[in-house]
Amino acid sequence: MAVYKLFPYKDTSLYSMYPSMNTGIDPINQISNLNFAVDSNPSVARTLIAFDTTEIQNILDTKVTGSWSAGLKSYIATAQGIVEDSILEIFPIYDSWNQGTGTYLDQPITADGAAWNSPTLGGGSPWNIGGPSLGYTSSYNPTYSPAGGGSWYASSSDGSATYPITQSFGPRTDKDLNVTITSMVEDWYSGSLNNNGVILKWENAAEFNTSKLVQPVMQYYSVDTNTIYPPQLELKWDDSTWNTGSSSTTELFQPNAFIALAENPGIFYSESVNRFRINCRPKYPARVWSTSSLYTKQYYLPSGSAWYAIKDLDTNEFVVDFDSNYTRISADATSSYFDVYMNGLEPERYYKILIQVDSEGSTTVYDDNYYFKVVNG
Repeated sequence: MAVYKLFPYKDTSLYSMYPSMNTGIDPINQISNLNFAVDSNPSVARTLIAFDTTEIQNILDTKVTGSWSAGLKSYIATAQGIVEDSILEIFPIYDSWNQGTGTYLDQPITADGAAWNSPTLGGGSPWNIGGPSLGYTSSYNPTYSPAGGGSWYASSSDGSATYPITQSFGPRTDKDLNVTITSMVEDWYSGSLNNNGVILKWENAAEFNTSKLVQPVMQYYSVDTNTIYPPQLELKWDDSTWNTGSSSTTELFQPNAFIALAENPGIFYSESVNRFRINCRPKYPARVWSTSSLYTKQYYLPSGSAWYAIKDLDTNEFVVDFDSNYTRISADATSSYFDVYMNGLEPERYYKILIQVDSEGSTTVYDDNYYFKVVNG
């Protein structure tokens, strides 16, 4: 029932047409294969994204319990040329690299960070080209580009995981990047691979393709975007428990219920972790002879059948979706509850919580203005 979001500490894009150009603070990351009418030569762009190793280790060491998963998310700004299924590949990067301070087509071109021909600065030390026998590799087409474009691992050092991790895009599919990279994060955490981030590229068949029909272009928001859509590494684990102690436990097995959210002061700092408690009771209680009020009895949401989600109030988009494995609601002697890590929510925005309950063959979503705001600490 725990979701923890990390944001990159650096990202950039590499362009074969401008081999020394750095775009380290550009608001857009690009993955593309473009054919230009001037010379009919294809031009390729790839994206690098990195998350802080210490932050990953701290979360896994101090917060995560039990099994966990890691997902990479990146949000689309524009997409074009996806006329058939196109496969985007994600590899762990081999070389360390510098972000730089450039933007696309600066005049003069900024070359103080990673570029197509160098991981450190345009015209500097080249990328390690490698080869399969060395455990890392790269790819480029010498007919259309200089050597470079990054270098990446093909597998874990012990061979337990092989790369790339892929996502397929079609003309009508969602263009947001959303892939599970648990094996990659495990390699970084164990030290099996150096954490130099990930490289995003089209499959080899699409890159440097001269066909006018193969020109996929995906532009994603970077960590330097002015929107609420920077890339994210999402760590999720199930720490839900059901331990009501000696309290008289009555589970609420009916779709008609009143559900109220307690322990919600309404405003949280971005580093807060809040435990939201849930008060619930039947909407139509059975008539019984009793010497006490029916409304003083504590009810619990059904064990293993209730989840929470979080939406951005302005965009109405899920920032934490219902997940049967990772947003399950817990219970203790006081009430049903769930914890929310505010760090992964964009500050100075309002959010609302939704509760989903499966009961008596029905699935009910409760959306009763459970609002809160995250502010800068």
